[in-house]
Amino acid sequence: MAEETKTSAVKAPKLADPMEASIEVSTQEMIRRSHRLQVETVFDRAVTMKPCAIGMQGICCKNCAMGPCRLPLPKEGIVGEDTRKGLCGATANTIASRNFSRMVAAGAAAHSDHGRGVAEVFLAVARKESKDYTIKDPDKLIQIAPYFDVATTIEVDGKTQDRNIDEIALGVAEAAIKEWGKNEGNLAYLKRAPKPLYEKWEKEGVLPRSIDREIVEIMHRTHMGVDQDYKNLTKQCTRASLADGWGGSMIATDLQDVMFGSPSPLQSEANLGIMKADHVNIIVHGHEPLLSEMIVAAAQSQEMIDYAKEKGAKGIQLGGICCTANEILQRHGIPTAGTFLQQELAIITGACDAMIVDVQCIFQNLANVAKCFHTKLITTHPIAKMEQDNVIHIQFDEHYAMQDAKRIVKMAIDNFLNRGADVMIPQHKATQIAGFGVESIQYHLGGTFRGSYYTLNDNIINGRIRGIAGVVGCNNARTQHNSEHITLIKELIKNDVIVLTTGCSAIACGIHGLLTPGAAAVHCGPGLAEVCETVGIPPVLHLGSCVDNSRILLAATEVVKAGGLGKDICDLPAAGSAPEWMSEKAISIGQYFVASGVYTVFGYHMPLEGAPVFKNHLYKEMEAIYGGKWDCEADPIKHAHKMIAHIDKKRKELGIDKARDRVLMDMADRQKLEAEA
Repeated sequence: MAEETKTSAVKAPKLADPMEASIEVSTQEMIRRSHRLQVETVFDRAVTMKPCAIGMQGICCKNCAMGPCRLPLPKEGIVGEDTRKGLCGATANTIASRNFSRMVAAGAAAHSDHGRGVAEVFLAVARKESKDYTIKDPDKLIQIAPYFDVATTIEVDGKTQDRNIDEIALGVAEAAIKEWGKNEGNLAYLKRAPKPLYEKWEKEGVLPRSIDREIVEIMHRTHMGVDQDYKNLTKQCTRASLADGWGGSMIATDLQDVMFGSPSPLQSEANLGIMKADHVNIIVHGHEPLLSEMIVAAAQSQEMIDYAKEKGAKGIQLGGICCTANEILQRHGIPTAGTFLQQELAIITGACDAMIVDVQCIFQNLANVAKCFHTKLITTHPIAKMEQDNVIHIQFDEHYAMQDAKRIVKMAIDNFLNRGADVMIPQHKATQIAGFGVESIQYHLGGTFRGSYYTLNDNIINGRIRGIAGVVGCNNARTQHNSEHITLIKELIKNDVIVLTTGCSAIACGIHGLLTPGAAAVHCGPGLAEVCETVGIPPVLHLGSCVDNSRILLAATEVVKAGGLGKDICDLPAAGSAPEWMSEKAISIGQYFVASGVYTVFGYHMPLEGAPVFKNHLYKEMEAIYGGKWDCEADPIKHAHKMIAHIDKKRKELGIDKARDRVLMDMADRQKLEAEA
């Protein structure tokens, strides 16, 4: 009887505490609803599944079938030779650096494969093979053409004339596509970096040759029995990450701007509350805007709106999750439904008629959640399918882009009739201003007449703005959802540090009300608040998606060019952060920011503790090589003050550590600054 009772007893599953899981109210409400409906989410799985202690330390190697080799944790304060080894003799430093390198390779591959897809579509546009895409920003095309050695003017009868835009487009497209696999030279966009930084890369031998080659070489070097020197592996990490940040990602951003239009500030809304009970709700989720641009056009077409009304809906409400959300937000004002960790919750509302996904950061569990509701889950990319039988695959073809988009939107509209009565849309959403870029920041600082970065530099020099922070990256279910992002950013702007943000960090800022000019008066120190009020900008500037981190690099380069704050990015009072990172892409981003001279702090943890010598190389020695270094701090307040301390150190080195009165500069003063730069 006792045995029968023992075997028949079933333990109740552990469930996430909504208040501990997230600081965001609608997320808490949806977690409670998921518990009532017995629908498991990522927050519950984070409670029941604990991370591997040795994997967390970065010292588990599974690169051959003699493993996995799980090295013991290091003793406190290792002195002398570290005797921990895998079966082949690989040391903790070798194993940790190989694991780190493979994360960089995967992250760089993800971003750069995105860029390749954009470049291929742009080539089709240039060849007039795709009727649904056009060149919407020819000025941006003319701006980037010289970096690909494509002429924008021609000589005719001794006179200089503008070259035909179609010829420029074809030249740029053909040159851009070669960046992934050319056999000679280095990446074209490296010349956009400040000259001292380029020379640093050249001296260290880390100039990327072609994008694919650097990723492939990491995989070769980390194969069993190849590169066994953690410093040599780190150099290749640097080369591959630069191929991402100054290559694939930067090309993706630029060509997307050319085809879809460069972003400019616009107003929208954020959070799950953007969904509407009386509308067809379509959520696009992922990272590539090629399809989502067409979904926007299809959903806004009169044909589809009329069709939705025929089915009893009042219209079509489009929303986004993750970086696809940022892409369609910054160009069209489409509201963001949520961050990475809210993707399951959008379906749990019961109001999502279709979720359309492409690549990166897509939970496979979406299929299991969708089974509990009427939602159509549609995959669209040939490299990203799901095994579950309730998932619909409609492979997107850029040659029939609008046709595919209308087919998908029509499927969502038809599904509106299948929606059940149990719908719960959280009534929480916030206003946001998004769509900032290198060009729009320049315009807001000086207008069309004198638009430049001098105004920003002036206010950094006079102390109204203490410095610049780039805060980017993911959410992580091992941390409290949005807490680290928001706590960190509020602490930075309270201390007069202006924040540039991308990715899920940007979405979190929108949800929590930090992307409006009015936020400056509430949250900022007096100096930054004064600047924001005068210029009319938020203290946190939304610069787009993950690949748009390249905008931060170029903004930093423009600050250097404007003069008065040093000659290289590493001279600037600036720091980078990814407080809730979880993705391999984040490691690639961090590495290219460090290699570009930026002090970069990650939250949660870094998988390096098991190899203290390798950790020391990343956290200390890299600064002497590139001017930037890694750091990690889980506490968001301490995290912010590490960044502020670095900013203050750079201000002191520049001799601007004391606030100065603002001085109106004449042309001679500005010419002097340009000469010094």
